[in-house]
Amino acid sequence: MAREPSRQDAPDDDPLVAAYLARRQSLVRFLAPRAGSLAAAEDLAQELFLKIAARDRGAEVGSPNALLYRMALNLMLDRARGEKRAAARDAAWRQVSRDSIGDEDITGEPPADEAAASAQRLRHLVAAVDTLAPQMGRAFRLHKLEGLSHAETARAMGLSVKAVEKHVSAALKVLTRRLAP
Repeated sequence: MAREPSRQDAPDDDPLVAAYLARRQSLVRFLAPRAGSLAAAEDLAQELFLKIAARDRGAEVGSPNALLYRMALNLMLDRARGEKRAAARDAAWRQVSRDSIGDEDITGEPPADEAAASAQRLRHLVAAVDTLAPQMGRAFRLHKLEGLSHAETARAMGLSVKAVEKHVSAALKVLTRRLAP
């Protein structure tokens, strides 16, 4: 956590830092009702100090107090705009990624019993594929499970495309019989 700036931190020739240090508590009281909380006002005051301490000191400041309050308001408005953008982005994401009934979000996931049944069917399929003849099982895995085309599967296995088609077709017939209810 950053330490509280003090008057010893103020360069002798920087009127804006001196004005900040003299009016920090007033700035926090000014920002608190506008920012919504004392904690948010404290954060903004700290951010303001970092901003004025890092700025180019070559520019002359005509009215340090006015500039200080203007910078504080701008920081608060920037933060409010950012929060508004984040809320809009979150709402848009929720709208496209979730189903809702009225104002209530509902999950797009299947019920637990359907998910469990699907997982069980997948385990049965994997077990059934493991019992296929080696060439037939490899052709089926490459084509159906890994998504390779018949030609890519044929190249990977060193077979003709026709042989891969026969292996995949035979595997589908065997698996359909084995997994039939």
